[in-house]
Amino acid sequence: MRYISTRGQAPVLSFEDAMLSGLARDGGLYVPETIPQFSAEDIRALHGLSYEETAFRVMRPFTGDSFTDETFGDLISRAYAGFGHAARAPLKQLAPGHFLLELFHGPTLAFKDFAMQLIGQLFQEALTRRGERVTIVGATSGDTGSAAIEAFRGLDAVDVVILFPHGRVSEVQRRQMTTPVEANVHALALEGHFDDCQARLKDMFNDFAFRDEVRLAGVNSINWARVLAQVVYYFSAAVSLGAPERRVSFTVPTGNFGDIFAGYIAKRMGLPIDRLVVATNQNDILHRCLTSGGYVTSEVHPSISPSMDIQVSSNFERALFDAYDRDGAAVAQLMTELKSGGFHVSQGALQALREVFDSGRTSEDDTLATITRTLTQTGELLCPHSAVGVAVAEAQRDPAVPMVTLATAHPAKFPDAVERATGHRPALPERMADLFDRPERVTPVANDLAALETLIRERIAQ
Repeated sequence: MRYISTRGQAPVLSFEDAMLSGLARDGGLYVPETIPQFSAEDIRALHGLSYEETAFRVMRPFTGDSFTDETFGDLISRAYAGFGHAARAPLKQLAPGHFLLELFHGPTLAFKDFAMQLIGQLFQEALTRRGERVTIVGATSGDTGSAAIEAFRGLDAVDVVILFPHGRVSEVQRRQMTTPVEANVHALALEGHFDDCQARLKDMFNDFAFRDEVRLAGVNSINWARVLAQVVYYFSAAVSLGAPERRVSFTVPTGNFGDIFAGYIAKRMGLPIDRLVVATNQNDILHRCLTSGGYVTSEVHPSISPSMDIQVSSNFERALFDAYDRDGAAVAQLMTELKSGGFHVSQGALQALREVFDSGRTSEDDTLATITRTLTQTGELLCPHSAVGVAVAEAQRDPAVPMVTLATAHPAKFPDAVERATGHRPALPERMADLFDRPERVTPVANDLAALETLIRERIAQ
């Protein structure tokens, strides 16, 4: 299995090298050269398997000879051993034909744990075998940072540096990043919004001297292994609802397009997915692009679903790569235009995107109303991101096809919004009950590449 860049000018890599590299050296994102295919019988054989067994079968064709079967199976088992539900990603029914896929039973109560816990194991195995150490730098709008820190804290082979937008994440999200005591964890509060954090991250990867000096590695959703780990729960959910004999649709609250791109890969593999619906909040650049063809950035408006407050959706580049028939030069041109404020998708590429993706937008008031209504009608308490997904799914679902909405975070991660909608302040699980009593370690930093690189050099030298 070989991996190529969406911009066509980077070396072709193995799974392990693509995972450890993160961003390609031409600025693009790695994708598989070919997509492994599952037959109806392959999918049927997943019935009754544990989540770990399903994960092994779905991901193994993508990993090539990077890990032996035994090692890869052991790493998967270790990755999900700490989840708080035996099913790992359980389905709950909200209404006839509408299901909620709970992805918040991991250590940091968010869907990012499915990928990050596995990546932590994969990195440690690969780096120990190679006798190497890396500096992992991540940008987060809230959940990626805490999931990365939880996965890599205390590991010998890595330093982990997380950039988050100062004052633009929930208090629970912030404290999950700033309270770990391990010396290899560094939380940096950057002045700006998430797109600034993501831009400085890409700048560091494109500063090849710095990248090589500190052995930079990335675990944002730009990392292919992140996307791959998320493909698994599309298979587990669809099989639970009758695949391959039955088609299933998915609605995904998304800002950076990684989670729904995993659904696209599952569909490309042969999973009978009917519709993939992109659900956005008021920062609706993905919805605007899919409806008009114009991907034009605007001001980021803070919302009650802050993990979606994004205007530059990195993983959309992967979807564009396929929509433009894998023309790396065309994608590189679009990304150059994006630096000047935006681009317009060609008619043919837009049609290709619309054949796979639908989209919808939800206002702040509708998000709050959905939290209230869902609790009243079903007893399910939603986080605001999950509520965005449920609201869009309710408006767009086809009664003839089961709709699965991804519940991306535990409501206790966003207690202010949930309390505003319901009058009920959700409690953290018992294992996190003392989170607000733990001392914080955080360093404010300017939105400046040189200052960031200097600080990172100092921290990893200590």
